[in-house]
Amino acid sequence: MDSPTERSSHSIPTPNLGGAAFFIALFMSFYFIEGYDNSNLIMSIIPGLIILFIVGLKDDLVILSPVTKLSAQVVSALFLVWHESFRAINLYGFMGFEGLSLFTSTILAVVITVTIINAVNLIDGIDGLASTVSIIIMSVLGWLFFLVQDYFLSLICAVMVGSLLAFLRYNLSTDKKIFMGDTGSMILGFLISFLVIRLFNLDSNSIQLLPFQEQNLPYVVTAILIIPIFDTIRVFFIRIMLKKNPFSADRNHIHHLIIDYYEVSHRRTSFIIGVTNFLVIILFSYLAMTTTKWELMIAFTLVILSAVIYFYALNKPKLLRSLRIYLQKPFIRVNE
Repeated sequence: MDSPTERSSHSIPTPNLGGAAFFIALFMSFYFIEGYDNSNLIMSIIPGLIILFIVGLKDDLVILSPVTKLSAQVVSALFLVWHESFRAINLYGFMGFEGLSLFTSTILAVVITVTIINAVNLIDGIDGLASTVSIIIMSVLGWLFFLVQDYFLSLICAVMVGSLLAFLRYNLSTDKKIFMGDTGSMILGFLISFLVIRLFNLDSNSIQLLPFQEQNLPYVVTAILIIPIFDTIRVFFIRIMLKKNPFSADRNHIHHLIIDYYEVSHRRTSFIIGVTNFLVIILFSYLAMTTTKWELMIAFTLVILSAVIYFYALNKPKLLRSLRIYLQKPFIRVNE
């Protein structure tokens, strides 16, 4: 049970082991979809899933330190990249980079995995947000893998979309509410990172089946992950700027800013952010098919700058207040 605190939106203890259902449903589905796994990818994700399930479950029951969770995430990522299908990341000419060396690919894959796991975990702050965004991400990734005829990964996405839709019913309920907890968010983040890394390991025949130029794939993937990645980078930057632990809790997330500024409900906030994520995906998928890489880069930069300016305007009073308190601390200690 998740007991309410001063930062919580719920007022009574609420079950927080909804993520256990993701784990059970996914493992049961392996029995039915294993026949489509031509590259034996199941063996690359089972160790990481088990590690994150155990660590996430314990964290939901007894709070673990960030170092413990981070260590589990790194180990899970290393199990993933040990599989030969994930050892050679190819950027397909993006920014002049093609195939990366084994060492660079391994480091990049671990960074991608840990970043996405924590990004999904960080947006799990209000009812329905993490599941709504993950449904959109899994649906688009599933469609991409369907296009490249990787039906095993497409089916994994379908399984997770089904699990998330079932979970969303209870996560948004008023009298039967459940949370996914760290168990669910870490499993989701690990699966999304697994799928993203696999996209960057497609062979030349498969990559040609996508409807856009291969060098634009990183832009499309970033657009798919724009909400969790943008929010994580932004929040970490603010916390570091204020000399705080990057993993400390606060209300600087984009969902908190929208709720506080516009005074809207969790459901409406999750809907707004989910629709925004979907529209960004549509926009950059269209641009990836119709524009040059330089035009796409300019459009992407303008969108990111617009988002930065917008949320800075929403958060400016809170940032100035926090910075003022931080700067006053040395003078307070001296006077004492």
